Amino acid sequence: MWNYEKLSVPLKKGDRYFFSKNNGLQNQSVLYSRKSLTSEPEMILDPNLLSEDGTVALSGLALSDNAQYLAYGLSESGSDWQTWHIRDLSTGEDLSEQLQWIKFSGAAWTADHQGFFYGRYDEPDENNKLEGVNYYQKLFYHRLGTPQSADLLIYERPDQKEWGFQAVVSEDGDYLLIHVWLGTDARNLLFYKDLKSPESPVTELISIFEASYSFIGNQKSLFWVKTDLNAPRGRVIAIDLHHPDQEHWQTIISESADTLEGIGILNHQFVATYLKDARSQVKCFALDGQELGEVSLPGVGSVSGFYGKTTETKTFYSFTSFTTPTSIYRFDLESGESTLYWQPQVDFNPTEYETQQVFFTSKDGTQIPLFLSHKKGLIKDGKTPVYLYGYGGFNVFLTPSFSPVQLAWMEMGGIFALPTLRGGGEYGEEWHQAGMKHHKQTVFDDFIAAAEYLITAGYTCTDKLAIAGGSNGGLLVGACMTQRPDLFGAALPAVGVMDMLRFHQFTIGWAWCAEYGSSENAEDFPVLYAYSPLHNLQGDTSYPATLITTADHDDRVVPAHSFKFAAALQAAHSGMAPTLIRIETKAGHGAGKPTQKQIEEASDRLAFVKHVLA
Repeated sequence: MWNYEKLSVPLKKGDRYFFSKNNGLQNQSVLYSRKSLTSEPEMILDPNLLSEDGTVALSGLALSDNAQYLAYGLSESGSDWQTWHIRDLSTGEDLSEQLQWIKFSGAAWTADHQGFFYGRYDEPDENNKLEGVNYYQKLFYHRLGTPQSADLLIYERPDQKEWGFQAVVSEDGDYLLIHVWLGTDARNLLFYKDLKSPESPVTELISIFEASYSFIGNQKSLFWVKTDLNAPRGRVIAIDLHHPDQEHWQTIISESADTLEGIGILNHQFVATYLKDARSQVKCFALDGQELGEVSLPGVGSVSGFYGKTTETKTFYSFTSFTTPTSIYRFDLESGESTLYWQPQVDFNPTEYETQQVFFTSKDGTQIPLFLSHKKGLIKDGKTPVYLYGYGGFNVFLTPSFSPVQLAWMEMGGIFALPTLRGGGEYGEEWHQAGMKHHKQTVFDDFIAAAEYLITAGYTCTDKLAIAGGSNGGLLVGACMTQRPDLFGAALPAVGVMDMLRFHQFTIGWAWCAEYGSSENAEDFPVLYAYSPLHNLQGDTSYPATLITTADHDDRVVPAHSFKFAAALQAAHSGMAPTLIRIETKAGHGAGKPTQKQIEEASDRLAFVKHVLA
């Protein structure tokens, strides 16, 4: 089921199109370019040649505007640490320099194609690099052909150890935009530097953490910015650098009933992606905010893409759903028509499956959407196995997407269920805040209510119900199985945050205090302690069959979380159901995991669920 060709959305740079492709079972996707949409692809970079087991992954890339240079980051064994290289695409050879100790950063090229901005940390203790905390990110400029030691420091804040910096260069090359982030807080600052004057200082355009701000584009000194200030579901504003005070800001696209997920400028107009009940919707607007119409999509699902320059009249986007493998469409902004560009051939019949969206009532009376995908002809006899998957945090969107693992589950006769939990961003910042910090229990209540709905509505029963989630979703599973061990037949927490009292003491864990709070805060401690999975396991309790999964190189959520939870669960558990832990080697939090390891882990998860729910 995994063995089908996969393609990324093409990106046009210079006179070439760039895209990644996986022939089906390659451990890592390969980067290609082509001169036209019909010419033969030319291989640019094959990460599969960098390690025998596929554990070196391409984890970041940035092309210079003239498509001569490629800056790319490599990660080993799933670690967040990246080493960046620069390839001259005219020769196919890498330049001599390497940039190290980079995390949570892209690369932003200057208009002269001679260098780029990036963020890095100081070199860590070699013996503690996968566990030590990450503070004091700095923003540098690297010039081609020079060693990293010669890089120019652009901005740092020794007085703000938790600040991080994401650089963007405006399309006209005149401005460096610096998005200042504070951990995982949705709010950020926005600074800029005038690149026309090399000695110009970094100017604080927005200097208060009160909302999210994302630079979209500009016309000279007029900046367009996406924000949720006084608009929880998002709006677009214009800021004139000559009159930057908030009283002079203009609303270009007002907040709507749907959530503004992303926006760019193509064909001198805005192309905006919205979420309507966690399903994609795309609209076009003139630069003065006048609505120009909605883009007709292939169905109910999720889209991404719409990349390109302000002058581009054609672009690409991908479309996917629970029963639609990711397909690529070309969109003509002048005619408003979409044309299928590429579609994978997957060995299944999508007409045999169906997806519906229902709504259930959570503990506090809130209506929560729930996607249900399964084979047609389902009989609601309360005996169908259900794989209930959730996340619910960090303003993350969970929308319909295709997965061969989900397909395998549905092919076996199971239901895949995806609720739109609070804590996510599907309904804007208010939905996010309703499930964070002291309101975190709301997320668990939503997930438990989803399980109860599936039972009372006649889809399944406790013995046939599995719950799953990864990272913050692993926390979700851990909290729900400790609060309601009687409700679930199986639990699969993956790379989860299980120790809510000490998570901030490792790597980037401190950054999650914006979402969870901190045990060092007297007001937060009792809230965290009340649901921390590790601390709420009770002796002489029969817990659901549990398969915990983690990896030895996870430096995002260090595996100690899973190790401790597994040991405590096995000590407390009094029932006959198995409680196991699976530890992947030479792998991390998930990004860049080789296809072979993904298939092996998915097979183990499905085999475990199939066995314990039988």
